[in-house]
Amino acid sequence: MANPLLFRKIMLALPEGLCSGELLVQDGKIADFGASQGVPDGAEIIEAEGAILAPGLVDIRASLGEPGYEYRETIASAAQAAAAGGITTIAVLPDSRPAIDDPALVRLIASRGEETGTVTLLPYAAATRGCLGVELAEYGLLKTAGAVAFTDGTRAIASARLMRRALSYASGFGAVIVQHPEDPELAEGGAATEGARATLMGLPGIPAAAEAIMVARDLRLAELTGAKIHFAHISTGEACALIRHAKDRGIRVTCDTAPPYFDLNETAIGDFRTYAKFSPPLRADADRLAILEALRDGTIDAIASDHQPRDADDKRVPFAEAAPGGAGLVTLLAVTLAQVQAKTLSMAQALALLTSRPANWLGIEAGILRKGAQADLCLFHPERSWQVEAGKLPGKAQNTPFDGRALEGRVLGTWKAGRRVFG
Repeated sequence: MANPLLFRKIMLALPEGLCSGELLVQDGKIADFGASQGVPDGAEIIEAEGAILAPGLVDIRASLGEPGYEYRETIASAAQAAAAGGITTIAVLPDSRPAIDDPALVRLIASRGEETGTVTLLPYAAATRGCLGVELAEYGLLKTAGAVAFTDGTRAIASARLMRRALSYASGFGAVIVQHPEDPELAEGGAATEGARATLMGLPGIPAAAEAIMVARDLRLAELTGAKIHFAHISTGEACALIRHAKDRGIRVTCDTAPPYFDLNETAIGDFRTYAKFSPPLRADADRLAILEALRDGTIDAIASDHQPRDADDKRVPFAEAAPGGAGLVTLLAVTLAQVQAKTLSMAQALALLTSRPANWLGIEAGILRKGAQADLCLFHPERSWQVEAGKLPGKAQNTPFDGRALEGRVLGTWKAGRRVFG
């Protein structure tokens, strides 16, 4: 068991807001806010004026490459990157090889997370066998094994009939279907958002409406079945408007987005930058601003890393042929904090979107500084800058769209159950 820790001369990110104070960790748990009984023998004292002690970040969407794509990323390398980014819990997509559609694989992913000692891995299970969109997986067995929700990852469930069955089936187990919101027929063969930029670059386009069309269809199916639905990496203003209206009507819908969709726009693909190729693709700036508004007003429930590791062979090809996706674990906190510095989000809003709100969505006891809670902690300084350098990031995946970017918000330390795992 790790030695006791006493954090002092810091700001604490409490549910009621930031406040100066002290926090004592003993036996891997938050023992008290301060050391009213004196400093325990052997305690390590950590002082960092100007720094903020927050709960460990909870990332509800990441692909880790293992099993099957270890050349892109492994669980061990992803755990290293997560710790450097202040992340202590990750919900893992099932888009591995084989896909996570078997209870034994669900248990394997969770146990591999425990083996790292640095991060809790919560597996999604495939919504359909093999994530192929043909036949539903065995939701009951998978949920019993520990699956936190059901999704086909970056593949949309295209069939309306199959989606209705999936929603109904999942609802019977109190589970959630997570949808990649993009009409696959409209998106097929596309590489960038349809419009003047894609035309100028000679790239096949994907209409932004492909997202809203899928969202509108599935909201109606969720209403029809009374089931819960979650939309991943929302990227357009039209989709935000549909979800906002659906929430007002009482439909059981939630959604997340990722830093590229509120920090970048389609101009980032200039010079055919494959590191900025995503699925869904980067959008017009009006959509980026709409995503920010949806973060502000609570329409969007969480910010996820949407970590998609790729290697050189995936990206160093013509833009239209490049695999979409970007590394996002290390940069998740700092890119989000850029919106605090821009006064678009408050610090409390930003941290809630990275900690307590995703934890609540997952139904886990994490994401909050509370007496008796496990001491999963992230200590960061919001004003200390660092530069993103592809090739020098912690972990194996280096395909970051933020390469060369100077960011403020340096993680000084990460603790898992009171044991320091970074810094």
